[in-house]
Amino acid sequence: MTDIAPHAPAPPASAPAAKSSTELLAIAGLALVLAAAPLAAYPFFLAQALCLALFACAFNLLVGYGGLLSFGHAMFYGSASYLAAHAAKVWGLPPEAAILAGTLGAGLLGLASGALSIRSQGIYFSMITLALAQLVYFIALQSPYTHGEDGVQAVPRGKLFGLIDLSNDVTLYYVVLAIFLFGLFSIYRIVHSPFGTVLKAIRENETRAISLGYRVDQYKRAAFVLSATLAGLAGATKAIVAQSATLTDVHWTTSGEVILMTLVGGMGTMVGPVFGAFVILAMQNYLSTFGQWVMVIQGAIFVVSVLSFRRGLIGEIANRFKISL
Repeated sequence: MTDIAPHAPAPPASAPAAKSSTELLAIAGLALVLAAAPLAAYPFFLAQALCLALFACAFNLLVGYGGLLSFGHAMFYGSASYLAAHAAKVWGLPPEAAILAGTLGAGLLGLASGALSIRSQGIYFSMITLALAQLVYFIALQSPYTHGEDGVQAVPRGKLFGLIDLSNDVTLYYVVLAIFLFGLFSIYRIVHSPFGTVLKAIRENETRAISLGYRVDQYKRAAFVLSATLAGLAGATKAIVAQSATLTDVHWTTSGEVILMTLVGGMGTMVGPVFGAFVILAMQNYLSTFGQWVMVIQGAIFVVSVLSFRRGLIGEIANRFKISL
């Protein structure tokens, strides 16, 4: 990242080794739990949850470590989902190529939208991302390639690298788990790199970071693109898992849900958004019998969580025991 701020002073010291080691242990423990999870839960549900968990982690990279609150992150998740679904069904690409196409597409969209939104700060930044997301939603609604309200259905899962048959839900789950762990470890490396240290410094005191000579806008733009790309990886993987891409993927409610997941789990923690994603998805599935009351129950749980656990559930645990998760 030296090309971003070639004339800036050396970045501040990295986080303590103990903190980094604790987070690695947390990721390793999470990996072990998730590896055994199909023994206790339905693999298809778990695979969907992992896609949302990666989406939440990507969003957390932007808001938790960069201090940039996006109200429109669903545009990256949803656009990648549509692109991967189209690539697999219409172009006949294998799943790995379809996922890569969706991820790259989201990264390019992040580059374009970041160039516009990063120019603003605070609520203005958030509202610009929401406006751009609504534009993407309108395109998805009207474009013949996305099939409007029907979405792209019957997306073939195919064989990964021509060898691994993804039609089996258990096999699919472990492939998704590998993708999720790759994304989570990538975020870990970003956060604990000199780039990530400067990013956290900008979050804490942007004015001081500017006074030290850092090109703040370029760092924030890079964080925005990285977050968009990883959100795209989650969306593209979801298209293969669910074998569909729908308007829900790009709707503003999806942007709201990822904020909810991050806040409930713990913003600025490595594994908090993962926990938050599983909690929110579990509520949606197991409270569905309550019909329209589901949103009321979710809202009540959210209010209680925010009032009682200001750092999120995992954030409160980490703070209480003085550990980094």
